[in-house]
Amino acid sequence: MEITKNMGIGEVLEKHPKVAEVFRELQIQCVGCMAAHFESIEEGFRAHGMSDEEIDDAIKKMNAAINED
Repeated sequence: MEITKNMGIGEVLEKHPKVAEVFRELQIQCVGCMAAHFESIEEGFRAHGMSDEEIDDAIKKMNAAINED
């Protein structure tokens, strides 16, 4: 399954715990945040001031992390 920016933060973190490393690397503290239960990745990242390009790069890093195995 490929991660997209429209997916819920909580859903992605639950299915793919490795993605938390990407959040930490980007200094985005969504892990454990109440908003993670209802925000999409794009909504959460936009709330932290990320641009379209930065969001796309983060999604690529997340997909790379889950495909490492």
